[in-house]
Amino acid sequence: MTKLALSDEILMKIDKPARYIGNELNSIKKDKEKVAIRFAMCFPDVYEIGMSHLGVQILYDMFNKMEDVWCERVYSPWPDLHKIMKEEHIPLFGLESQEPIKNLDFIGFTLNYEMCYTNVLQILDLGQIPLLAKDRTEDDPLVIGGGCCTYNPEPMADFFDLFYMGEGEISFYELFDLYKKMRAEGRSRHEFLHEASKVPGIYVPSLYEVTYKEDGTIASFEPIYEDVPKTIQKQIVLNMTEAVYPEKPVVPFIKATQDRVVLEIQRGCIRGCRFCQAGMVYRPVREKNVEHLKELAYKMLKSTGHEEISLSSLSSSDYSELEELVNFLIDEFKSQGINISLPSLRIDAFSLDVMGQVQDIRKSSLTFAPEAGSQRLRNVINKGLTVEDIIGGAGQAFDGGWNKVKLYFMLGLPTETEEDMRAIPELADQIARRYYEIPKDQRNGKCQITTSTSFFIPKPFTPFQWARMYTNEGYISRAAIVKHAFNEQLNRKSLKYHWHDAEVTVLEGVFARGDRKTSEVIKEAYRLGCLYDSWSDQFDNDKWMQAFENTGIDIAFYNLRERPLDEVFPWDFIDIGVTKEFLKQEWNHAMNAEVTPNCRMKCSGCGVAKWKGGVCIESKN
Repeated sequence: MTKLALSDEILMKIDKPARYIGNELNSIKKDKEKVAIRFAMCFPDVYEIGMSHLGVQILYDMFNKMEDVWCERVYSPWPDLHKIMKEEHIPLFGLESQEPIKNLDFIGFTLNYEMCYTNVLQILDLGQIPLLAKDRTEDDPLVIGGGCCTYNPEPMADFFDLFYMGEGEISFYELFDLYKKMRAEGRSRHEFLHEASKVPGIYVPSLYEVTYKEDGTIASFEPIYEDVPKTIQKQIVLNMTEAVYPEKPVVPFIKATQDRVVLEIQRGCIRGCRFCQAGMVYRPVREKNVEHLKELAYKMLKSTGHEEISLSSLSSSDYSELEELVNFLIDEFKSQGINISLPSLRIDAFSLDVMGQVQDIRKSSLTFAPEAGSQRLRNVINKGLTVEDIIGGAGQAFDGGWNKVKLYFMLGLPTETEEDMRAIPELADQIARRYYEIPKDQRNGKCQITTSTSFFIPKPFTPFQWARMYTNEGYISRAAIVKHAFNEQLNRKSLKYHWHDAEVTVLEGVFARGDRKTSEVIKEAYRLGCLYDSWSDQFDNDKWMQAFENTGIDIAFYNLRERPLDEVFPWDFIDIGVTKEFLKQEWNHAMNAEVTPNCRMKCSGCGVAKWKGGVCIESKN
């Protein structure tokens, strides 16, 4: 039995000690003397969230399938343990070995959302690893980042030795081979990083120099050596069926956010919503073979004992073999008491039929995400949904016995007017009216339409990356308009309205499109005690505002201006396949409320066809 890093006394003191003891079903232990590389896979959030992250599961499985690599998991200690570790100088440890992570070769972080950035610093700090890359010595591990936030790595650039751009299944083999070779030759950390910068998809921030104009925008971004690439190309898996995938994922000791088998059915999206980063950076759509997915379902349910299976995709309805897969899952597993979860489905006759088979209609609710209340604004964002689609889908659901609907919208979208905001409660009321058209004796009680609004955040590599944002007060006033309009609706007793926190939106906006200068704010916020910023009960806006004041970083510069089309962005050195020209074209289409058809209807020439894979070549076979 592995000796635990935390004493029984400490484990008895803290909340959910099972987060820290390792040894779960399917976790992997190796003899450290027989491996060449030790890798800590860190998810900078609490265990329950991190254990649900599919990307971490895939890389953990892939690394541990390599004979000479041992990958361990690390999650952020909850504040109660954080305090004890600081006071008692206990170094942060990997779950599998229970040994300090500072003794490992690589510390890898999945950067999944901007509000986890202070937790990255927490892991480095508790791991007793210098926060800044420039302060690390030959004895320190190499710190590498990946995940969707690395499509703008600059706010975190000072803390990382290297970043991996794109899908992790491709270049790690080459990176690890290089590391082993150069270590055997006794080469320095700097020499390794210089050579690593030539591995496809690897970005080494210390090898690039940024200069700024007087107005604070970027003048140039250049490598400091001639043999370092000027652009970093995202790495992409073209054959999803043959890609590595965990057949025996680690089963958590305590309830995780998603305690279930996850089947990734495809990557990418054909839709082209203009606010959506994932829809752009994961292009093109690449599907997994349905027979392969059936095999995986059997193997994963057997190896985990989970009682639920879920399909993972940005838009499951667009998977070409969905009907066959879903019918197979229902026929094979429903009788065994396995729940089947089908997220991101469009509400049409097939989807409703399926949901009726896998859910208790009386208890479950249906989810629509129109994102904008008016047709004009839905065209601006390229949502491709008409009011007839929404009311028709809701009507079919009501006729089928449902009476609960959840609606998701965004406020603060480009070109938004008060009329667009008021259209949100009006649409919710129209849906309720459609329910009450059903004869009273055929209804399933009252209907409940729950509407949520979040605030729009412009993300890199989207057509809206040039858009402005608003102040905290500006967002709250928008939510107030919507709330007031809800109170005016005929069916207001059937309508509920919730809105997200605007303070966090403002911060996310800064770090989504920030440059290297914003790293100072993150470091200062962590020094002031900011941690778990995506958790509303832990978030402290006053400390963040203090951090901005202490560092002299101006929120307005990052959030309140619409960017000119010729501005150099901090992320322009990354090639995701989608061209900047296409994004500009889409921004102009948005300003004219023009809709762009999806990839299966018509190729819009976004640029990703150069990968020669997925949906881009479907029609050319």
